[in-house]
Amino acid sequence: MTPRLTAAFTASLAALALSACGSSDETNDTAAPQSEAPATTPAPSASIETPALPDAIPAAMQGRWGLVPADCTSTRGDAKGLLVIGPEKLTFYESVGTLDTVKEGDNNRLLASFAYTGEGMSWAREEELTLDASGKQLVRVEHGEGAMPQPLTYNRCA
Repeated sequence: MTPRLTAAFTASLAALALSACGSSDETNDTAAPQSEAPATTPAPSASIETPALPDAIPAAMQGRWGLVPADCTSTRGDAKGLLVIGPEKLTFYESVGTLDTVKEGDNNRLLASFAYTGEGMSWAREEELTLDASGKQLVRVEHGEGAMPQPLTYNRCA
């Protein structure tokens, strides 16, 4: 082979190799389509329902409660530890708290703000009421400025 023929043959092979690497106008219809974005599966919707807050003081808490047994039996009007709970009111010896906003609650626990009046004054207080499992004891905790530092435990009046 002459050098000229070898050069022509090499050039032809190079051109052939380059043309094989080029793009084709034909498309392959059997190829899987390419997606530009990965498919996303929608997240399942939350099916857990949050229980609705009570709009009144739970019925299980309503009634007469005393700090000491004599608060439940006094006939002289001096039951200073008596608490009477209605659907929307906490009635004490010299003040009444009217339910304002329920923040948390269920049948055995209530955290709510109350608007109080008594002895010529008005104030607001957040109260937490918790009923024990027997339904015979109620713990009242005041929250906020001016709140009593200790919880008060009441017994249901017979």
